[in-house]
Amino acid sequence: MFRIIESIPSKNAEPIKQWLAKLGSERIDEVFDPSIAIQRSIDLYRAKGYDENWIAKRMKSIQNRKQLTDVWKENGIEDAKEYAILTNEIYKTWSGMTCKEYKEYKGLRKENLRDNMDSIELILTDLSEEATKRLAEKHKPIGLDGNIKVAKVGGNVAKVARDELESNLGESIITSSNRLDYEYDNKEIIRKLVNDRLALAQLMGYPNYAAFELSHKMAKNADNVYKLLNQLLDAYKPVAINEYNAVQGFAMGMEQQNMQVMPWDWSYYSEKLKDLRFKVNDEMTRPYFQLENVKKGVFGLATQLYGLTFKENKKIPVYDKEVQAYEVYDAEGNFKAVLYTDFFPREGKQSGAWMNGIRSQYRDAKGKDVRPQIIIVMNFTRPTDTKPSLLTFDEVETLLHEFGHALHGICADGTYASLSGTSVYQDFVELPSQIMENWLTEKEFLDQIAVHYQTGEKIPQEMIQSLVNASNFNAGYLCCRQLSFGLLDMAWHTLEQPFDGDVAAFEKKAWAPTVIMPEVPEALMGTSFGHIFSGGYAAGYYGYKWAEVLDADAFSVFKSKGIFNKEVAKSFRDNILSKGGTEDPAVLYKRFRGQEPTIDALLIRNGIKK
Repeated sequence: MFRIIESIPSKNAEPIKQWLAKLGSERIDEVFDPSIAIQRSIDLYRAKGYDENWIAKRMKSIQNRKQLTDVWKENGIEDAKEYAILTNEIYKTWSGMTCKEYKEYKGLRKENLRDNMDSIELILTDLSEEATKRLAEKHKPIGLDGNIKVAKVGGNVAKVARDELESNLGESIITSSNRLDYEYDNKEIIRKLVNDRLALAQLMGYPNYAAFELSHKMAKNADNVYKLLNQLLDAYKPVAINEYNAVQGFAMGMEQQNMQVMPWDWSYYSEKLKDLRFKVNDEMTRPYFQLENVKKGVFGLATQLYGLTFKENKKIPVYDKEVQAYEVYDAEGNFKAVLYTDFFPREGKQSGAWMNGIRSQYRDAKGKDVRPQIIIVMNFTRPTDTKPSLLTFDEVETLLHEFGHALHGICADGTYASLSGTSVYQDFVELPSQIMENWLTEKEFLDQIAVHYQTGEKIPQEMIQSLVNASNFNAGYLCCRQLSFGLLDMAWHTLEQPFDGDVAAFEKKAWAPTVIMPEVPEALMGTSFGHIFSGGYAAGYYGYKWAEVLDADAFSVFKSKGIFNKEVAKSFRDNILSKGGTEDPAVLYKRFRGQEPTIDALLIRNGIKK
């Protein structure tokens, strides 16, 4: 076969030839240095997610097994069937099951039994075979019958240890779990959470947990959520398939071999292709985003849109010397809020970025309008003696995002703090923040904030376009990935009967429509899906895409009438920012937009639709 492949003259066969040559070279190297093969096995186990202690035990068991078979061979055992009989005698004695029965107990087919044992099962298997080996070395039984007797004695050594351990534990140490489903298996926790949530929802009179949760969300019901997810899937999946094929082709060309891009390859090759196509990176754009100029521009955007002005007041107490306090006023000179900016990292400060409300807006018993106090927190690079604080494009986007949350609080005009500012439905709260990000790719706004800190040059238009194009790179794939999580979330929380099935099989069926690249059989998203199982997004993960649709649709009004249009801004302020949670967000949005939201603007923004 190899000779035939080598004789093929086509250039298309070259990657395969190179792969075969590499493979052959590796195997020859392993002949001269067996430690290479051992290391390759260790690396494979690591890649599958096994911990180092388990790997050490497994490698030791492989060595011991080899030594046992060598002793058996010396004692006259040569036929493969006889080796199997002896192995079964050892297993039956200590575990009560033959190898086949043990595999069936674990639900295995072709998988290696020992690769699916936990540590104590491996240790007892190793003990039984080590005892058998030493007894066979001492007594030197000849032939199958004599070695069977020794195998039973060796297996019994492990059985005695097993019985003693189980007597003290009060439970069996032989488990039906397999692969990595041992100490840290939380699939049963998923079943319990899902079933408890279902019971809670049905106790409250709802058919499922999604119906319960969505009753107080903008989406209202599961039908509306699935409608959105399926609309996006229909639009983005064909694009995602083309994106995957492009990365696949690039990877094959880059590596000069026939290969398939797997999930663990994706980030590497897609980023390489992105760099090649758009030739723009953080270090190229950073000199144009000086923090002080960006902050002035962001504040100025609020002035242009909503007539707000920001005046630093150094007399206001702050919790750190680098925190700045600003009094915010409207166009009529009315005081609206105190805004604190906390931009730099320090010891003990949490990483990331967020907005906090120290005090929400409300009206007291006498009708006095009590204005909010708000903090926006970042972790930007600190200025030096020779260089100001310079931001990446993503950091500027983050600042606009958190500032949008702040505006939601600043513009609040309600009666109760519990319904003021950002106290709105979960799938609506990101609209005021995400819509602000849209200005960052608009030349009119960038010309105000993106100025080279040394030369004073405005950011070049071609760089802006590269930033826009780069932001849409692999938009189809990224959308499908988010949709897969949303569909999985909804599948779990629209169940109307308690779940006792296979968690992995359920997951794969739930997100099957979104699959673009080859799946990893052992992978399981649900067991690490903190958003829906511990992060407050149960039956709510769709909200990320829901908010994207809203912000793109809302910004399309600005795009059509002018990105600084004061009439549009007033409508957004009056109908969205000021209202908080006082009205149904669907009513508020339609009042601003004049119609129900559609996905069209998002498709246009992502380059999916012209």
